[in-house]
Amino acid sequence: MKVLFLAAEAAPLVKVGGLGDVAGELPRALTELGIDVRLAIPRYPQLADQVRGRAPRAVVDVPRPSGPLKAEVHEATMRGVRTWLIGGDPIDRVPSVYGGEAADASKFIFFVVGALQACRATGWQPDVVHANDWHTAPALAWMRTVGDGWESTGAVLTIHNLAYMGAGGSDALREYGLPPADHSMLPDWARLLPLPLGMAHADAITAVSPGYAAEIQTPAFGCGLESFLASRPDVLRGILNGIDPDVWDPSHDPWLVAAFDRRSIASRASNKADLQCAVGLPVEPRTPLLAMITRLEMQKGVDLAMGALGQLAGRCWQLVLLGTGDPALEDRASAFAAREPQRVRFLPTFDAELARRIYAGTDMILVPSRYEPCGLVQMIGMRYGAVPIVRATGGLKDTVVAYGREGPGTGFLFGPAEPQALAEAVHQALDVYQDPRAWRGLQQRGMAQDFSWGRSARAYADLYGEIAAGRISSRGGDQ
Repeated sequence: MKVLFLAAEAAPLVKVGGLGDVAGELPRALTELGIDVRLAIPRYPQLADQVRGRAPRAVVDVPRPSGPLKAEVHEATMRGVRTWLIGGDPIDRVPSVYGGEAADASKFIFFVVGALQACRATGWQPDVVHANDWHTAPALAWMRTVGDGWESTGAVLTIHNLAYMGAGGSDALREYGLPPADHSMLPDWARLLPLPLGMAHADAITAVSPGYAAEIQTPAFGCGLESFLASRPDVLRGILNGIDPDVWDPSHDPWLVAAFDRRSIASRASNKADLQCAVGLPVEPRTPLLAMITRLEMQKGVDLAMGALGQLAGRCWQLVLLGTGDPALEDRASAFAAREPQRVRFLPTFDAELARRIYAGTDMILVPSRYEPCGLVQMIGMRYGAVPIVRATGGLKDTVVAYGREGPGTGFLFGPAEPQALAEAVHQALDVYQDPRAWRGLQQRGMAQDFSWGRSARAYADLYGEIAAGRISSRGGDQ
């Protein structure tokens, strides 16, 4: 089985969000199953050092009605995965990975068509092209409408966040000759947007958790595409993301002052003290330490967390908030920290090393998202012994078992996206924290969970096999 895996980012070469972790880890797990994977990402200006002084593997034409553009294909090996870096003028002109959906559409379409052309230039024909999110979804439409010789190639599209569809990308689609989607269940406004266009041509659509796959078929989470998605139950399925246990391993993490595992969890106390000291909080071993590692956006529920903790002023707790985002939320977080100088620290930055120290030192990790397609923070938190407090939505409810409801549990869940509901969950967690034996059990059960990519990779391998065997196909459907 040969699979071309297309993504806008992939760690460790380039990472902005969770997609970077997925694209950096899932192809490796697929490779370990014996699948021949080519991971393709754009060769952003920041990756120039990766190819400097090296001849490209191929130079290909990216066709357009107004005339072709040249794309260079450099090849590298990243953690055992053969990786193509696709470069050219549309990518070089944009200095950042993401500059806004309208500005990015042309460079991403150039990238995916360049990657498809690279397959022909190198004599490597994939059985399946696997696109991720709106950035690479146009590849599937190009295969089915513009490109020649792709009729037998399967098309998979993974939705990491349905809310981002490539708004403003219509002109770029026209630039590369891509026609509007012709599917009766798509609303008119969606027919020339990158993500819905790719969805209309996909043989299989996956969401990054079973919970999110169900939610996006409802008006509350479907972003106007719920009827289209609900009309394709044979095509849509949820496959839970994972984490790489070799990357996220508290027993061998070089950034921690004290390594530990499930059997030596008492050593974790040194990491808590180190974290409190590093961020300037009082070093108090028995004060419950909470943390958020997140983008500051309304989706992530940062406002819910501040509102909830404001209702718990009479309880003993500390909070570390790490992240950047919406300037209004950053201002609110700064003001919240200023009001609680003895127990709140807001760190408006992205710091991968500090994030690991937070995972290893905090007692509780907050993920109060209004919606969460999958979420990696709660999985990583559990791997590092941080007990999650999460909203019961999407992948959060798929990965955290509520304490006291279905047996001992691995964390705490709340329902309505309201500060009061979160405050009640935090209040419960603070109560359980007072019982060291019960708390230790929560931590150890969380650390024992298997969120490795093996299970997810096998599910994708089975899906590829179904498509290759013709048991799933958009061809012959309503298009």
